[in-house]
Amino acid sequence: MNEQNKFKPYIPADRVTPELTVTSIIMGILLAVIFGAANAYLGLRVGMTVSASIPAAVIAMGVIRVVMRKNSILESNIVQTIGSAGESLAAGAIFTLPALFLWAREGIMDKPGIVTITVIALLGGLLGVFFMIPLRNALIVREHGVLPYPEGQACAEVMLAGEEGGSKASTVFAGMGFSALFKFIIDGLKIVPGEVSYQGPRLYPGAIGTQIYPAVMSVGYICGPRISSYMFAGGVLNWCVLIPFMVLFAGDYVSALADGATVSALFEAGGASAIWSKYTRYIGAGALAAGGIISLIKNLPLIVTTFVGAVRGFSVGGAGTVRTDKDINMKIVLIAILVLTLAVWLVPAIPVSLIGAVIVVIFGFFFATVSSRMVGIVGSSNNPVSGMAIATLLIATLILKLTGEAGAAGMQAAIAIGSIICIVAAIAGDTSQDLKTGFLLGATPKKQQIGEVIGVVASAFAIGATLYLLDSAWGFGSEELAAPQATMMKMVIEGIMDGNLPWGLILVGVFVAVVVELIGVPVLPFAIGVYLPVQLNACIMVGGIIRWFFDKMKNEEQKKVSVNNGILFCSGMIAGEGIVGLLLAILAVFGVGEVIDLSGILNLPAAVSNIGSLVLFAVIIFTLVYSTVAKKRKNG
Repeated sequence: MNEQNKFKPYIPADRVTPELTVTSIIMGILLAVIFGAANAYLGLRVGMTVSASIPAAVIAMGVIRVVMRKNSILESNIVQTIGSAGESLAAGAIFTLPALFLWAREGIMDKPGIVTITVIALLGGLLGVFFMIPLRNALIVREHGVLPYPEGQACAEVMLAGEEGGSKASTVFAGMGFSALFKFIIDGLKIVPGEVSYQGPRLYPGAIGTQIYPAVMSVGYICGPRISSYMFAGGVLNWCVLIPFMVLFAGDYVSALADGATVSALFEAGGASAIWSKYTRYIGAGALAAGGIISLIKNLPLIVTTFVGAVRGFSVGGAGTVRTDKDINMKIVLIAILVLTLAVWLVPAIPVSLIGAVIVVIFGFFFATVSSRMVGIVGSSNNPVSGMAIATLLIATLILKLTGEAGAAGMQAAIAIGSIICIVAAIAGDTSQDLKTGFLLGATPKKQQIGEVIGVVASAFAIGATLYLLDSAWGFGSEELAAPQATMMKMVIEGIMDGNLPWGLILVGVFVAVVVELIGVPVLPFAIGVYLPVQLNACIMVGGIIRWFFDKMKNEEQKKVSVNNGILFCSGMIAGEGIVGLLLAILAVFGVGEVIDLSGILNLPAAVSNIGSLVLFAVIIFTLVYSTVAKKRKNG
């Protein structure tokens, strides 16, 4: 409480400035849809999403301050509050909902309608916002100085540097433009392949290589060398150790997983990728599931503390009379939670029974508190949302099966529950970061909370069309859209419902995760690396190496400028590639993609194509480095 009394926000409580305006709402909705779609595409490709708060903030500052000539920092804050909701809702949705499309392709059930996806996303997002509101006083105000909320503070710092708003915004837009061009060359015109790979001989049947996509490399830069190296290490373990081991010592093994083919025959036909697809990705799934559960267990004391504080928060929330302490009225919050819970049970589009609705409200509030506190310590990027969803799915699926909800209906209900919980956790974490930014700037919490609701509603109506578009263009689970978390959720539910999960491989992954945790390596990024192709992890590693180069700069001021400009440029590259990816998906659906495909006309030899890919990748790396160094020189 002492910290609260000492702290003075940038805009004093007795000063009223524009916040929730028509301009901020329209800009926020546009950014929510754009960054939500871009992050959906990215997450389905690489299994990770990135925060949209900072790029949304700099774009808002650039437009409101430079273009519109308005000096309104709290208006810009509302833009990033609404805009970042799209990224978080997309993250929760893509980790789970594509499983329904995968089952539809297998003929187990019908493909989910856009209405179903929209309603699930909407209910989950709104519950995430309303569950977090009573936590604000306990976590944001009382724990100020204790919980850093890294993205929230970084976003506030960006907006406080208002005089640089135009320059920072131009960095984001430059990244978007460069990335859009590169993406169109690689996947639109297909002048060069998007991946370079080397497959070892039968003597050593490992594989290594890299993708050359700007957005994938940008993930590595934003996450940093530490997380990137853990992911790459997981990929090396799978593709350079586990796969060669299987081929060399289990070549005659025959399994139903490979449709009766031996491991050797599978390798001869499809190389290391075939072994990964049929066998070792299950090891990655086991490691990923174990990693999520380990993360929850490690944070159990924090979970209990936060949950108790959250329950107490219901009695004091919304009681503030000062502008900077006003939340949405707690009676409205409680009524909204009750109505949303009933909607989960009664809305026909969601296949959830009363038992399922009870599971949603209990686990939803529980994981909203967990997520809200964890992002205050480790940041949104390291928030184990998928781990919370896995824990929910395991318990929910068992309860559903025991209560007679089995088969396709039970599987649909389980994924619906898991989806809502996943979205709740993601949105609660995002709302916490946004409210921290507002707390530092002197925003009105009630107006930010209304902004979160607007962002959720706008994003929910966009995510269904986005998922349908991407599935129609390439299909979930394909090489273009691996959808790693959703595929894993699907396997977990099937394994419990039907008992056909390859538990041996899953348990190998579980114990790999345990060993990794025991030696002190963060298990979640390592497990994601085991699950994903090594070529993708290698591209992420390149971004991490570039970030390491700038992190090693001795001049602290220059390092800060360089790293921050690199993050903004990479955020732009992620958005640019995501937008072009959606454009190419539209072209593919309408058959235009084949018309602009030049790969058949050029018909370059494989060696020449690979050299062309490496040259283009070098240009992409140079573009990132040069833009960062150029900005550093300009600013310093």
